[in-house]
Amino acid sequence: MKKSIIILVLLVVSCGGIPDGVKPVDHFQMERYLGKWYEIARLDHSFERGLTRVTAEYSVREDGGVRVLNRGYLAKGSKWKEAEGKAYFAGRPDQGFLKVSFFGPFYGSYVIFELDREQYSYALVCGPDKSYLWLLARSPRMDEDVKKRLIAKAAAAGFDTNKLIYVEHN
Repeated sequence: MKKSIIILVLLVVSCGGIPDGVKPVDHFQMERYLGKWYEIARLDHSFERGLTRVTAEYSVREDGGVRVLNRGYLAKGSKWKEAEGKAYFAGRPDQGFLKVSFFGPFYGSYVIFELDREQYSYALVCGPDKSYLWLLARSPRMDEDVKKRLIAKAAAAGFDTNKLIYVEHN
């Protein structure tokens, strides 16, 4: 029993870090980040497998945190899937480093390491390790040059961008 608790604590703690070679953006403004984002590309994970038309919507919670509503269409079964979570700053409120939870007390890292500083029109986000990566945009399409630049940045940071899944939004 004691060993199980130690393993669980280590697992939870390990989900809250920042991968090597990744630095969260500074001068981050959450109020500008709120709203709807479209997933342009991602690394595969079971919780998003098979989903198209994936969006994430961020809004303010009553407790000062951020409500996260992820939504995607699953063609197999012809249905929408939703997951609601909550996020809080993991450090300073002007840094793009949050902790997010979709499962009770368990939090994982949400690290914004590239962001359109002028318009907040695109973001490059990762999780606690290099198996989690998302390219997000305010519209379902992203400029090809911007997309290539973001993918190059992710590859330079050590992410396996050859395994990116490009999300359909038709």
